[in-house]
Amino acid sequence: MSVTVRREPMAARAAAPAPQRDAAHARKMGIIVAAAGVLVLAALLAVGVGSVRFGLSETLGALFGQAADTSSTIIWDLRLPRIGLALLIGANLAASGALLQSAMHNPLADPGLTGVSSGASVAVLFILLVAPQFTAVVPLAALVGGSIATVMVFLFAWQPAKGMSPMRVILAGVAVNSVFGGITGLLSLLNSDKLPGAMAWLNGSLAGKGLGDVATLMPYSVLGWVLLVYCIRSANVLRLGAETAHNLGQDLTRTRLLLCGTAVYLASISISTVGLIGFVGLVVPHMARLFVGTNARYMFPLSLIFGALVLLLADTVGRSLFTPLEIPAGIVMAVIGGPYFLYLLRRERS
Repeated sequence: MSVTVRREPMAARAAAPAPQRDAAHARKMGIIVAAAGVLVLAALLAVGVGSVRFGLSETLGALFGQAADTSSTIIWDLRLPRIGLALLIGANLAASGALLQSAMHNPLADPGLTGVSSGASVAVLFILLVAPQFTAVVPLAALVGGSIATVMVFLFAWQPAKGMSPMRVILAGVAVNSVFGGITGLLSLLNSDKLPGAMAWLNGSLAGKGLGDVATLMPYSVLGWVLLVYCIRSANVLRLGAETAHNLGQDLTRTRLLLCGTAVYLASISISTVGLIGFVGLVVPHMARLFVGTNARYMFPLSLIFGALVLLLADTVGRSLFTPLEIPAGIVMAVIGGPYFLYLLRRERS
């Protein structure tokens, strides 16, 4: 199956007058700044949403220490850590999807579809069962498990004469996900007494998380974002096509390994914290490309912002729609992302 990816004509961009390039740059930077502003506003509003609601003035009062003790406790101990995790994990998963799609020239690539999520899940559950006292190594275990699953997908999808087609990657991903998903389900079922929170973790729930989880994830995320910035030039070179990139002296194998390795890292550290949340990495890069095009200089940062916003909205809807019942963010994203994935499959087939 051939994949048609919209790319900006490089020759036209190179020949464009300087004022035109400056205007395009200003427009795209304006979109990124506006998206960041919307994200800040959405986060402030999300603080007041839940089984106990707060107005914007009461929320701001609690943030600046001018609210009642009960309100401050709810906001500082429950709401803010959860919102912080949603922002970090949404940004990480979206960046992971953007990197995978750039590296593979596959608009259907996603941490869940390439085996990262399922492989990381098995590794995390294994550590929690065998050595629960070593929680500090859980992110590393998730990285190893996600890497193994991704390598398996690539090996099964590779054809010596044809390389990797998008459809073969999807089929291999489904197969690997099925195997690791079965192992995850079996481990959870046989050890339900040892893993009381396994069901919430498998559904991608952010409930019950605290500032300690945010503090643990933050340095890993910052390192991943630094790697993401480093990948921008390589991703843009890959946009030129394999032959042109090779003529420019780019080592394609090393470049793709760099992008895929960073993607696996970002997805794995997120999964190790809150569990399985799918479709963020699939949906968000498409949204970003609609606004700023395929240039990674703009698409990667906007994907970070949109990813944080999408998961924040998904978690806020999940914890407020049927209060006091909470729907895990992973389930909300599955309801949203599943139909969108089917739409993408249909579009690529046509």
